[in-house]
Amino acid sequence: MTTAPSTTTDEAPKPATPSPPKGSWAPLRPLFLRLHFYAGLLVAPFLLVAAVTGLLYAASFQAEKIVYDHELTVPAGERKLPIGEQVAAAREAHPEGTVSAVRPSPEPGATTRVLLSGVPGVDDGHTLAVFVDPYTAKVRGSLDQYGSTGALPLRTWIDEFHRDLRLGEPGRLYSELAASWLWVITAGGLVLWFGRRRSRRTVRGTNGRRRTLGLHGTVGAWAALGFLFLSATGLTWSAHAGASIDELRTSLGQATPSVSAAAGGEHTGHGSAAGRAGDAAHGVGLDKVLAAARAEGLGDPVEIVPPADARSAYVVKQVQRSWPSKQDAVAIDPASGEVTDVLRFADHPVLAKLTRWGIDLHTGVLFGLANQIALMLLALALILLIVWGYRMWWQRGRGAAFGRPIPRGAWQHVPPQILVPLLAAVAVLGYFLPLFGIPLAAFLAVDILLGEIAHRRGRRSYGPGTPAR
Repeated sequence: MTTAPSTTTDEAPKPATPSPPKGSWAPLRPLFLRLHFYAGLLVAPFLLVAAVTGLLYAASFQAEKIVYDHELTVPAGERKLPIGEQVAAAREAHPEGTVSAVRPSPEPGATTRVLLSGVPGVDDGHTLAVFVDPYTAKVRGSLDQYGSTGALPLRTWIDEFHRDLRLGEPGRLYSELAASWLWVITAGGLVLWFGRRRSRRTVRGTNGRRRTLGLHGTVGAWAALGFLFLSATGLTWSAHAGASIDELRTSLGQATPSVSAAAGGEHTGHGSAAGRAGDAAHGVGLDKVLAAARAEGLGDPVEIVPPADARSAYVVKQVQRSWPSKQDAVAIDPASGEVTDVLRFADHPVLAKLTRWGIDLHTGVLFGLANQIALMLLALALILLIVWGYRMWWQRGRGAAFGRPIPRGAWQHVPPQILVPLLAAVAVLGYFLPLFGIPLAAFLAVDILLGEIAHRRGRRSYGPGTPAR
């Protein structure tokens, strides 16, 4: 919740006082305060980048509609041409590569996308989207496309910067670090905020550092649930923690299934539409395939994936991520046009559904514009919290040392019956969330080392009840 918090005068270590009774909140408060302060201080730069790029990404959906209006929209006509004819027009304009998928016009006035893979100059993992007027078969243009949501160059660039700073796999460590610590900082801030006396949470009538703390805590408390959600969903597709989550889901039988593209059918857990497709007009052709999918209840928007080879079937899948989600899929035999496999989103395991909805809510597509506005407000709140957190650090050190740190040694005052389970929980979390566990271990090692150096110089300080020398 906060990213560079500190303490107010009433939070600073006081002269020696009688030890609080065991099991009370008092021994834990300095420990939470120190963790919250240093975690926020060190992780804040990563969170700031994630917040700014996340804000831009949430806004990019609407910006994309404006920037690429010519490619995305056409004057609505009376009758749409056959899909095969539209694909033929796209192939005439762009004979390079192979057709990997076709997204028919989902609504009046929207273009059809013909996706080509293996096109020279197009990055790996991206496709070239050729936009075709469904009423005239005229090509409106072509753009690089990325991901299942059909991101075009503007949104793709922002998405990649948000995810990995455009550095590839090494860059993903930054976003995973931010997601791994956001929930820790948020939870710690909530505990500290609600642990304060009600009279000290007010903003009105205060000034200076106390006012900054009041703003910081109030906004953070209101936004905390959103931060916890962003942290949890961000981890689901991160590099390391995401792998652990996938393994857990698979072991519980909750992996996301996919329709089988084999001619025999019966859906499995293996990818069905991956890999390059062959001839888009293979067998019965796209129009009969689409008609068969419509007969199975697959409404727009849909994506048609041609057979990958002679032993594969067409796959038609719904691609609507907004609420209500349309994620049904069917496989269709290219020779006969018969449906060989059907997979309904309603039949997905519970965790698979929750993961799908969580990711879509995180990326701003589940509830459309309202979802995107909510994400922008959360990103703005996080940016303000970071600024206020650093300001409190500055204000706390004003008149003395800049940004005085929180005294160490708070853990020594935590009762063993609380400390031992707490350390065990932290160790388990550190194992499954390595970018939480490794930085925490490094911080503790450095903190202990600095403590020993200070002790040898006669300046060692401890937590509550022990003044700094």
